[in-house]
Amino acid sequence: AGTKLGANKTQIDGQKTFVDTLMKANDRTIGILVDADIEEESTKLKALQTQQQLAVQALSIANSSSQNVLSLFR
Repeated sequence: AGTKLGANKTQIDGQKTFVDTLMKANDRTIGILVDADIEEESTKLKALQTQQQLAVQALSIANSSSQNVLSLFR
């Protein structure tokens, strides 16, 4: 009975080590995925901010152009 108990303990210890290794790998993978998502969202945000800046500049140009046309009629 003692021999079987020792063998079972060894097997359980091996399984625990295996599960610990899997958990560490899982944690690393989750960290990588979170970092990738943050980078992607940051890139999207920068693109949207650039579009917004271009739209503001386009409106400014359009407004100044219309003011120039109006000044011709004065």
